[in-house]
Amino acid sequence: MRTALLTGFEPFGGDAANPSGEAVRIVGAGWDGPETLVTEVLPVTFAGARARLRELIDEHDPEVVVATGLAGGRATVTPERVAINLADARIPDNAGMQLLDEPVVAGGPAAHFAGLPVKAITAAMAAAGIPSSLSHSAGTFVCNHVFYIAAHEAATRRDMRAGFIHVPWARGMAPGGEPELPLGDIARALHIAVRTSLDTRVDIRAAGGAIS
Repeated sequence: MRTALLTGFEPFGGDAANPSGEAVRIVGAGWDGPETLVTEVLPVTFAGARARLRELIDEHDPEVVVATGLAGGRATVTPERVAINLADARIPDNAGMQLLDEPVVAGGPAAHFAGLPVKAITAAMAAAGIPSSLSHSAGTFVCNHVFYIAAHEAATRRDMRAGFIHVPWARGMAPGGEPELPLGDIARALHIAVRTSLDTRVDIRAAGGAIS
């Protein structure tokens, strides 16, 4: 049986909810594919997210890992292309840990590219009417940490591919008038990402670069 792992995050700081975790729960409850879909809501902590993600990978041996998190301020769902080997936290995580200028994996490559078909995922979301765009930076906080760990694990395992998707705030959750999307659309986007990742081994050729 083919297996995919889909993760989101718990609320961060004083936030009441995290749309990535909420959408992951929706996708898990409604999954209709022939494959097994394992879902998990990770803690927004460097140590906890790292440990739990590795436990899930060891336990389920997924073919595909799609990790997700919130990028407040973004207006589109953004598959990420590059994970960097750097933890540099502007603020502490939910455990009060603030890593500064540290590698995610000591001795690991400076960066890993996503193993998922990020352009095909972006195109499939757009075709479904969901605002989407390709991103080239997952930041240096816990989202990038999880992305790099997943990609690093995939690089050492046979037949495993991994990537990360940032989502905007869900409607009704955004503070200060930040961009938001309906939670149902975010969940549809993540379902599309998992489905496309399972069905597509070779990414499409399409413009997706950035000039700044």
